[in-house]
Amino acid sequence: MAKAYIISEFNSLMKKVEKIDIRVKDYLQSAKYNKWSRVYATVNRGFTLTSNIVETINRHLKEAREFPIYDFLEEVRKMFGRWHYNNRQVGTFTSTPVCEKYYELLKFNEAKSTRMRVVPATDYVYSVLYEDQRFIVCLDKKTCFCHRFEIDEISCAHVYAVLKSKHFEPDDYCSDFFKLVSVLGTHEVSILPLPDRST
Repeated sequence: MAKAYIISEFNSLMKKVEKIDIRVKDYLQSAKYNKWSRVYATVNRGFTLTSNIVETINRHLKEAREFPIYDFLEEVRKMFGRWHYNNRQVGTFTSTPVCEKYYELLKFNEAKSTRMRVVPATDYVYSVLYEDQRFIVCLDKKTCFCHRFEIDEISCAHVYAVLKSKHFEPDDYCSDFFKLVSVLGTHEVSILPLPDRST
């Protein structure tokens, strides 16, 4: 439910929860949907990039929290140093304009878009027909009726269908965060080790 992009999808999942246990639904409702649900969020929470990072850091540092402060900081430094080095290495040997993980997502959306039909309305607004559904895509405002384009900031399958029909590059319609130049820039500076405790 928290990751639903469309209100009807959210409501459908909420009805399933209600059938299982009404108390859970009441609890989630009292917690306010906008605080935990993507579709009702009042601010763009973006791709799960930031929350996944926090969860990963917490998981890796669970044992280190019991260490004295100096040892804890050394564990944090080693963890970030490893990630930093590995991401820089991956970025250095990547030949695509966006990071590999997001490139794979674009390729998946490309495959999905082959079954879609694009009907232009203006130079920027298009109807994308898929099975029995119609999705409105606006390239100028970077929006799609499925809401994935504006929330995740990467081309969804509907947008990909439009871009392919216009012979545009899909990575031009992705957030700069996913582009290789940004990743390499983020990992440009090395993380140096702490001095010996005795000095």
